[in-house]
Amino acid sequence: MSIENLKSFDPFADDALDDEGVAAPASDTIDIRVQQRNGRKKVTTVQGLPQEIDFKRLLKAFKKSFCCNGTVVKDETHGKIIQLQGDQRRNIFEFITNEGIAKKENVKVHGP
Repeated sequence: MSIENLKSFDPFADDALDDEGVAAPASDTIDIRVQQRNGRKKVTTVQGLPQEIDFKRLLKAFKKSFCCNGTVVKDETHGKIIQLQGDQRRNIFEFITNEGIAKKENVKVHGP
């Protein structure tokens, strides 16, 4: 006799599955987030970019295109993360998709 309702259930487990039910690799998605600093100040972070990209050149292109400052931060779990001043989510999404760095379905913009 087995009791089925004692098994753990993760309601978000199927979000990581693709069409065939196989777990999609998390490294394929590029996450663009905005974080509130103090007052009206915001920081936009971009993580999940392929490691073969030259982050310094990409950051220089972002800074020149969006008229903002930024930096590349190394994180142990997420790899290299680009941080930009201000809410640049829409600009980064358009830049990444137009330049062919990633497809639209591989880029996830978080927040409203």
